[in-house]
This record gives sequence, structure tokens and C-alpha cells, in this order.
Amino acid sequence: MTDGETTRKQAFKDLSEDALGFGGAEVRTARDLLVRPRLVLQAWMIEGPTGGGRYAKPLKLYLGLNAILMLALFLRGGFGYLLEGLPPTMMASLLEQAGKSQDAFLADADNWMSLVLVPIVAPLYALAAMPFLRLWDAEDLGWRRGFRAAFAYLNAWTVPLLPLSWFAYGTGPVAALCGVAIIILGFVAFMRMGRGRWYRGFFPGLGKAAILFAFIYLAGMVGMTLVTGIGVLAGLAA
Repeated sequence: MTDGETTRKQAFKDLSEDALGFGGAEVRTARDLLVRPRLVLQAWMIEGPTGGGRYAKPLKLYLGLNAILMLALFLRGGFGYLLEGLPPTMMASLLEQAGKSQDAFLADADNWMSLVLVPIVAPLYALAAMPFLRLWDAEDLGWRRGFRAAFAYLNAWTVPLLPLSWFAYGTGPVAALCGVAIIILGFVAFMRMGRGRWYRGFFPGLGKAAILFAFIYLAGMVGMTLVTGIGVLAGLAA
């Protein structure tokens, strides 16, 4: 490898790490979450938040994955599709109060929704998952390792859905199919990562995966309601 190639690779690595929070450790962790998620969880639970120095910290990785998802959302046009789904009479009333065009209103709302989405939704997801993963784990995890386990699961779910993220935003049959696929990936991630730790036996594991998904889904609904409300207030106030 020439010095020029080494320099270019390092520059690309630095750009990736600065823009998306993704460096060598994050890439290695994402790869192993696809190939051997149960062993990654074991390393995080037994050897600490870096898995003995092999992996990225679960929270840092999750934020990096969300940066990629937010980039896809931005390139797809942002959160406008959420507000465009409001009843026409409500939207007309909001535009009248804001005294601006729909495009201007959606742009102002989208800026704030993009800013607060991850800080609001990510903790809610972890808070929804953590009590169950603590309860189902044979070890006494405590709060810190409980949150680590929650973000471990969220990472194992998020990594394989990244290729779908471009098609999942918006409305229509393609987005609906992607939504179903994402739910299935959540079940698969739980079954692959938690075998022997969170469940024993296929059907008990499937039942626990359903319970976990239900509470995460409810947390997501609460979070998106808050994010949408903030977007509406921003559209009115900006």
C-alpha cells in the first residue's frame, strides 16, 4: 500500500468518524452484530462497554447509526410527510395562525423535528426495553448494564435495517412493506442476540420479543407525538 493510499484511507476514516461517528471500532461492531450478535452482547455484558476493547460503546454506536438514518431522512425530504398527514382543516388553521405558506411552515417545523428526534426517541426506546431485559437476564445487571443491554438490542435491530431506511420514510405501499420488514428484523434481532440469556426455548423467546416490541412501539408513538408537537410549535413560532 502506498503512502498516498494510506493517507486517502485515513482521510476517509476521519471524515466518516467526524460526520457520522463511525470509525474502525464502529464498523467492526456493526459487522459482528450482523454475524454474531449473541457474542457481542456477551462481550458487552461481561467485559464492559467496549467489550474488552474490541467494540464501540453501545450508546455511541446507536447515535452513529441514528446519524445515518437521519441523513437518509434528510435526503428523502425530512419530516414533512408526517405533518402533511394532518387533517386539511387543522393544517389550514395552523398555516393561518403562522401566517406563512405550507412550504415555509414545513421547513421551520422540519428543522426542529430533526434536531430533537434522536434526543427524545432514543432514551424512550431504551427506557422501554431496559426493565424487561433486566428482568429476563439471569444476572443482576443493575441500571448501568441494563441500559447497555437495551442499547445492545437496539443496535442489533438497527444495523440490518439500514439498507431499508431509504424506502421506509414516507407513505405508500413500499414504506408499509418496509415497516413490516423492520418489525420482523426486531424479532429476529431479539431471537439471535438473546438466546440463552433473555430466553430459553423458541416460543417463549418469540413471546418475549412480542412484548418487547409492543412496549418499544408505544414508546416510539409517545416520542413521535412529542416530536410532531415540537415541530408544530416551531412552525408557528419561527
